Amino acid sequence: MSSSRRSGKRLGKYKVLRRIADGGFGTVYKARDTIEGVDVALKVSNVEDLNASVLSDFSREAKVAATLEHPNILPLKNADVLEGTFVLVYRLGDESLASRMRRRYTVDRALDWSEQLLQGLSHAHENDVIHCDIKPDNIILFPGNKLRLGDFGLAKVKAKTRSVTVSGSGTIGYMAPEQALGRPSPRSDVFAAGITVFRLLSGKLPRWPFDWPLPGLPRVQDKAPEFVTLLRRALKVDARQRFEDASGMLAAFQSARARYTRRKQREAGS
Repeated sequence: MSSSRRSGKRLGKYKVLRRIADGGFGTVYKARDTIEGVDVALKVSNVEDLNASVLSDFSREAKVAATLEHPNILPLKNADVLEGTFVLVYRLGDESLASRMRRRYTVDRALDWSEQLLQGLSHAHENDVIHCDIKPDNIILFPGNKLRLGDFGLAKVKAKTRSVTVSGSGTIGYMAPEQALGRPSPRSDVFAAGITVFRLLSGKLPRWPFDWPLPGLPRVQDKAPEFVTLLRRALKVDARQRFEDASGMLAAFQSARARYTRRKQREAGS
């Protein structure tokens, strides 16, 4: 199915309603499961010819997604070949974090989203999965401001006895320097998560060479100064100076959030 497929077309039991997003590996559609009677998100291969390379890419995403069961990771409902096209079926959320960030939100809401992101990413790292494409477009929001990390199309499974070496794939603006050189690690995801959290709190997207003070830092210092040290460590250009993985960053985040909450309570009581 090409990305130009019009709404109303059928793909197996799914009735395509509209296109949601385009990516390098596939196009995501909102569709109706005509048997279960629910709306879902279909990720469909952009390549008409289901060759070995495409099948490998989509099979890897399906296998990785199926192994990660966590409230903050987007669950895979099904994976199938329909009409000669590989299709991944996911739960349908309300919108991406990238879309939600275009509207106003509070600092507390930003911190809620950030903590959920780190919880989901920690689970991935604990299962030796490196996401390799953390960014607001790949983070989906559900009712009740529940956040789920999705799109494991670039994910790598970290071997326990050797480092991962792959081509430098990811998203410019969020990709860690060593990942661009083909050497991703959990620290690379820490960097991308740090970029995302910094953008949530500052409203600014940091740029290379990531020299401090970063644009937008005064806003973070004013609204949530407890997180400045954490963000500075997460965004170190030298991967060795970052948190080892998302679990380490999550622990530091929760400590900073506890200090933030105590300060807000004192200010409210004064």
